[in-house]
Amino acid sequence: MQNKYFGDVDIPRAKVVRVCQALMDYKVFEAVPTKVFGKDKKPTFEDSSCSLYRFTTTPNQDSQLGKENKVCSPSRYADTLFKSSDIRSTSLEALWENLSLKPADSPRVNISATLSPQVINEVWQEETIGRLLQLIDLPLLDSLLKRQEMIPKVSQPKRQLDLVNNRNYLDRGILKAYSDSQEDEWLSSAIDCLEYLPDQMVVDISRNFPEQPDRIDLVKELLFDAISKYYSSREPLLNHLSDVHNGIAELLVNGKTEIALEATQLFLKLLDSQNREEFRRLLYFMAVAAHPSEFKLQQESDNRMVVKRMFSKAIVHNKNLSKGKTDLLVLFLMDHQRDVFKIPGTLHKIVSIKLMDIQKGRDPNRDAGYIYCQRIDRSDYSDHTRKTTKDELLNLLKNIDEDSKLSTKEKKKLLGQFYKCHPDVFIEYFGD
Repeated sequence: MQNKYFGDVDIPRAKVVRVCQALMDYKVFEAVPTKVFGKDKKPTFEDSSCSLYRFTTTPNQDSQLGKENKVCSPSRYADTLFKSSDIRSTSLEALWENLSLKPADSPRVNISATLSPQVINEVWQEETIGRLLQLIDLPLLDSLLKRQEMIPKVSQPKRQLDLVNNRNYLDRGILKAYSDSQEDEWLSSAIDCLEYLPDQMVVDISRNFPEQPDRIDLVKELLFDAISKYYSSREPLLNHLSDVHNGIAELLVNGKTEIALEATQLFLKLLDSQNREEFRRLLYFMAVAAHPSEFKLQQESDNRMVVKRMFSKAIVHNKNLSKGKTDLLVLFLMDHQRDVFKIPGTLHKIVSIKLMDIQKGRDPNRDAGYIYCQRIDRSDYSDHTRKTTKDELLNLLKNIDEDSKLSTKEKKKLLGQFYKCHPDVFIEYFGD
């Protein structure tokens, strides 16, 4: 988390857990076998002090272990594992697709060694806002420029320090273990959202848990009702920068989906890491639950519309945004939930250049990275002015000459006036 090689990318523990899961899928290390609810547990990495793991072994490794005091280091044989052509991991591909941990600069330059985290974060914020202003016209900039007022801080339920003896912690652990035992994406995404629910709600879920664990439909109904109830009564997660909501919705109405996606990525980049991670989990759950092949939420409606109706106000509640545009924005976020949390490559490049300039003592504003206009030499400007003026004059002369609606007298008068003002252009067009 302190490695600024990745810029201001949020790297919460949940993402690190997914990295470890991908490494387990590639057999770099493995979990000590355990059983959950009487089943052989799927090899799932757990962020817990109670879980045990060991590095896997390769053929003819046993004979080498003695030479190294039987210390098994994965780096020594990682190349062999990853070069295997028959290894394919969809989880790893999905992991990198969602993490978007792209370097912000060349690995040869250690920016964090000379620049403070405050400077780096300020550059990220400044350039994110600058790029967002390039994509969306905002009538007022006050709310955008006031960082502290812009992003609401939502207090989360406090946890007791003695987690082992905490009933709420045990309930969460049991629900998590149940989810892992089912290998169900719907359940997994729902359980991840429970981290942000108050303890009492989690206790109620545990107490009302179906007596038959195999009744997955009852479990999903219980979880969906609890999550939707909580988010229907709390402050919207994206209830800041209402003008940006309008701008993104307007882009969607006009069919400018790619620009709307980048604007959304920049908009979410301005969220603090805690709200950003909570919104990521909720949006992921919404996308999974909205799929038509998943658990039927309501018999009379399709899942997509039910999810939109239940969670719209939990995402954005903008009085200046019509219901149609609000629905369009929410559905867009659901459909692009894998992409909206990525950091645009354009922003990475701009930030990288500016940080390098600051580090090397150059003026960081000499090249803002925005294509508002291009600076050219005075001589080039003069040449460009002459050429453009001449081309437009030739075009005007051609229109006069070929205009069939002008009478001979009118055309002769206009050509005479043109010759008097621009004889060189006239001669070039008509010849001697």
